[in-house]
Amino acid sequence: MTEAKQAESEIAVSEFKSTSGGQRIFAAWGYSMNGFKQAWRTEHAFRQELMLVVPSTIVALMLPVTAFEKLILIGVFVLVLVVELLNSAVEAVVDRVSLERHPLSKNAKDFGSAAVMLSLALALATWAVILWPLISRNFK
Repeated sequence: MTEAKQAESEIAVSEFKSTSGGQRIFAAWGYSMNGFKQAWRTEHAFRQELMLVVPSTIVALMLPVTAFEKLILIGVFVLVLVVELLNSAVEAVVDRVSLERHPLSKNAKDFGSAAVMLSLALALATWAVILWPLISRNFK
């Protein structure tokens, strides 16, 4: 076998990567719960956004809009949480690599922050578009 063919057939896999089976599902659930707990404990922005998601979810469920619109209203704020968790993961990796200040580290963190801001803007715009007809009807 040529060296190139051998390199193609050997794929590097992390020793921490599990393979398969039912245990993997339970392990993944545990990792996810640990991630939520750690985000709650250490990420102030995550706690703030969660405090926005909980009441907005209750409000969305009570609004006189379609089920699809309720799903969208809740979903855009869940997206904010997803982006915040990914941003926190990027920040953790950057800090793990080096705590010294570096322009590329700043860029990575700023890009993550910009992504969170865009997801929040999308959430606010979505709520405005869906709620505007309800609000304008009540003020005519």
